[in-house]
Amino acid sequence: QVQLVESGGGLVQPGGSLRLSCLASGSIFSFYFMGWYRQAPGEERELVAGITGGGGTNYRDSVKGRFTISTDIGKKTVYLQMSSLKPEDTAVYYCYIRLGRDYWGQGTQVTVSS
Repeated sequence: QVQLVESGGGLVQPGGSLRLSCLASGSIFSFYFMGWYRQAPGEERELVAGITGGGGTNYRDSVKGRFTISTDIGKKTVYLQMSSLKPEDTAVYYCYIRLGRDYWGQGTQVTVSS
């Protein structure tokens, strides 16, 4: 069984930064795709950033140049470094991994407000 646990969310002012972490526990030896999704109130969940096992990355247009996704395979952790945060980034952020089947974290709240 694989479990994903996110951390690092919180309340920040516009222009601030946060780094989200997702620790994957269980029998994980490799992965096809890991990513960060977010869901704002009243909105559908959307992909923010993704990374493949080979290191290729993909970002939503609205976060390009501000967010960076990275992994530490040895620690079984995926990170989302978020900079220049905007109020529209406010959402619950979810970690995701595809290992033939899908796994989701419980989500961590990010609130950007003055």
